[in-house]
Amino acid sequence: MTGERKSPLPGQVSDFDIRLLRVFKAVAECGGFTAAEVVLGIGRPAISLHMNDLEKRLGLRLCQRGRGGFALTEEGRHVYEASLRLFASLETFRGEVNELHHTLRGELNIGITDNLVSLPQMRITHSLADLKAQAPDVAINIHMDPPDAIAQGVLDARLHLGVVPQVNLLASLETRFLYSECSRLYCASRHPLFGEAAQTLDDVELRDYEAVVPGYPLPDTAREPHARLRGTATASDREGAAFLILTGSYIGYLPDHLAAPWEAMGRLRELPVSGGYYLTPFVVITRRDRRPNRVLEAFFEVLEKNP
Repeated sequence: MTGERKSPLPGQVSDFDIRLLRVFKAVAECGGFTAAEVVLGIGRPAISLHMNDLEKRLGLRLCQRGRGGFALTEEGRHVYEASLRLFASLETFRGEVNELHHTLRGELNIGITDNLVSLPQMRITHSLADLKAQAPDVAINIHMDPPDAIAQGVLDARLHLGVVPQVNLLASLETRFLYSECSRLYCASRHPLFGEAAQTLDDVELRDYEAVVPGYPLPDTAREPHARLRGTATASDREGAAFLILTGSYIGYLPDHLAAPWEAMGRLRELPVSGGYYLTPFVVITRRDRRPNRVLEAFFEVLEKNP
C-alpha cells in the first residue's frame, strides 16, 4: 500500500469485521491461503478477497504473499495477537451469558399484608426458602404494607409481586390463588361472654355487646357476619382489632391463626355462634403487562411446588 493510511476502523467493530478477522486468524495459524482452505471450507480466491477487504478496512498490510511464500508483517502479528484477545473476550461473554441460564441474579421485591406469618399454610415462606436454595445470589426484599399500598406498588413496578386479600382488586392485576384465611368471632377473658356456656351462645343477642369492626375492605363473605354486630370501634388492620378485643370491652372477628396464641394462653375465646366465621381468599398479585423476569418466574415455579 502507498500513500497516506486510512483511519483505522472508524465507528464500531461490525459483525463483518469479526468474520474477516476469523478468516485472517485461520490463515495466520495455517501459514498461508492454501492450507486455510480446508479449515475455512472456502476456496483460495474467496480467502484472498476477504484478506484484501480486511487490509482495506484496517488500513494495514497484514501479510506478505507470493513467490517468496507467506509471512505475517509486523503489523499483521500485532493484529493477530489482538484478534486472539478479541475472540477470547467473545468466548468469555458467551460463557457468562450461558451461565445466566443456570445462575439467577437480581432482586425479588415482595409486598405482604400484615399478620400472615402465623398462617399454617406457609406457601410463601417455603417458596422463598426454596428460591434462596436454588438462587443464593438473589436478594429478597419484603415490604409490609396495607393491601391498597401493595397493589399500587405492584402497578408502579416498585414491587414484583404482592400478597393480599382478594378484595377490590383492579383488572390490571393478575392473581394467583394462595389459600383461604378463616376468621372467627372472639372475646377476651375479661368480657362477659367469656364464661358463657357454648350451648347457650346461639340464644345471645350479639348486638347487645359492643364490637370492633374493620376499617379496611372485606370480602363479600364477611358482610353478613359483621351485620350482626354493633360496631362501636374500628381498626385499620387485624392487629388493631386484636388490641381492642383483648381489652375485654369488645367482641370481634380475627383470623384464627392470629388468635391462636392468645387462645392457648386463655386470653381469648372463640364464640361458636351459628355462622360466626367467614373465609378470605388470599392471592399473589402481579401486573398483567409485566416484563419478563427470570427471578419472578423462578419464584412462581417453586410456589407451584409448595401447595
